[in-house]
Parts: sequence; structure tokens; C-alpha cells
Amino acid sequence: MFKSKMHNSKRFMSIALALVLALSVFSFVSPVEAVQAKDNALVFLTDFGLKDGAVSAMKGVAFGVSSDLKMFDVTHEIPSFDIWEGAYRFKQTCPYWPEGTVFVGVVDPGVGTDRASIVLKTKTGHYFVGPDNGLFALAAEDMGIEEVRKIDETKNRLKGSDKSYTFHGRDIFSYVGARLASGQIKFEEVGPKLEVQIIDIPYQNAKIEGNSVVGNIPVLDIQYGNIWSNIPDEMFEKLGTKYGDTFKVEIFNGKDKVYEGNMPFVESFGEVEEGKPMIYYNSLLNVSTAINMGNFAEEHGVSSGSDWTIKLTKTN
Repeated sequence: MFKSKMHNSKRFMSIALALVLALSVFSFVSPVEAVQAKDNALVFLTDFGLKDGAVSAMKGVAFGVSSDLKMFDVTHEIPSFDIWEGAYRFKQTCPYWPEGTVFVGVVDPGVGTDRASIVLKTKTGHYFVGPDNGLFALAAEDMGIEEVRKIDETKNRLKGSDKSYTFHGRDIFSYVGARLASGQIKFEEVGPKLEVQIIDIPYQNAKIEGNSVVGNIPVLDIQYGNIWSNIPDEMFEKLGTKYGDTFKVEIFNGKDKVYEGNMPFVESFGEVEEGKPMIYYNSLLNVSTAINMGNFAEEHGVSSGSDWTIKLTKTN
């Protein structure tokens, strides 16, 4: 009798152990699969502003695709139709977002025309959804292009939006971005692969000319009126630059000189008197100019864009 009970007990334990092992096999998810199943961030950039419901409508579409999505904003205050500034804000921010992030960009003066609706995958594993009009050019230049696909609007479009031609941000881009970020579609399901390169934006690349360095003014530090360039710290230092050196600074709009003046290169704003100009490295470690406790752009009529350049010449 005792032996029989022992035998049954061992048999029960063996069956239980087998069940546990079977369940663990079927329920196991590898770390890679877990990452793939997790929703990626969906990040928006537009020139819509926040005075009306356009941004809310886009996010409503995305939420309808997946209520688990994590949605964020770069900005919705891009100046109207300013593709260049939108492109730069992507360049400025997207490297700090993790691989797999899906960016939806809508600065789209050509909405409803034959410009392509695309999804761009970078070599860093980021995705950009929006119009092919130069909006993604600067980020793609930095991060590299892995592949570009044209959105197949017959399959990837918000249901019931077929007669809408002027709000692709809601009807196509937000919808596709949300489906991509939530894993409901794969990148390959977006539409056909494009062999042609995306639309580019011509601008002045930073370069050294003798004892001078020349670059573009891609954007202003809007809140304070500081002048940001695309001249990297490494290039600037090839002139033998050290803190305390003085430079002649010239700023051009096309061929027209807008500003000329001398100023020191310093580490921080407090090293010059209030109201005095200075050269410093901005948060991207690019050469920038400012007026301590002042607004350089307003005081000297300086703006930004592909036709604005800055030249710094060492004087000591």
C-alpha cells in the first residue's frame, strides 16, 4: 500500500514537471521578440500650431490604431510652409530617440499634388513618415538612408478618407506611422520600394578657407535670437582656435553682407559683458554667435535658411 502511494506520488510529480516544461517552451519569448513586440515611440512634427484641432485629429487617428502607443512631439510651431526649419528640427532631435522610433513630419505645402508620400528607414533604424519634399533630407544625411518606400494609399489610408485631398497628415501619415510604430504593419508592407533618392535641400556645407571658416545658418535659437551655424567644433579648432581668440564675423544673405563685427570665442555667456557679442559652441557643439542678455538676430536683422551663411576669420 505504501509503495503504491509512493509510486502514484512520483508519477504525479513527473506529469506536473512535464506540464511545466511544456508551458515554459510555448510561453517563452526571446529578448529580441520582446523588443519587436513592444510599441515604438510615435513622434510628431508639423507647422500646424496648436490653435485648432489639426494636431489632436492626427493623434486621435493614431490612438484609434493602438491605444497603447506612446506619442510625443518635436514641435508644432514650425513657421508655415518652412520645410527647411522642419528639416533642421528633425536633424537636431532625432539622434536622441532610440532605434525603432517612428517620426511623422507634416510641413507640406505641396499636399494634394504629385509629390510622393513616403516612409524612409535610416541606417540607424529610425523611420520617417511624410511628404518627399526635403523635410527628411538633413536627418537622412546624418543617419544614412537604408531604404525608402512609397506609401500605397489603396492599402494604407484611414478608412473613409478617400475624398480628402488636403489633410494627408491625418488621413495617411499619422495612420501609417501609428500602424508602423504599433507593429500592425511591417516596413515592407508600406508600399513599393523606391530606387530614386529623396528630395534634397541645397545649402552651404561648412568648410575652411585659409584662416577662415564658412558655413550655413540653418536655424536660429528662436527664444533668444542666437545665431546657430553648421560649423562643427572639430573644424573650427583646425584653425588653431582656443578660448579667448578674437574673430571677425561676417553674415550674408545670399551675396548681401548683413553683419560684420569682431567678437571673442568664449565658453559661456557670463564671460562677456551684458550687451556684448560672443562666439560659443551651442548644444550640438556647432559654432554660434550671441549677444549676452540680448537678441542678436533682432538687433542685426539676421535670419536663417539655406541662403544664409556665416564666415569667421581669426584676427589674432
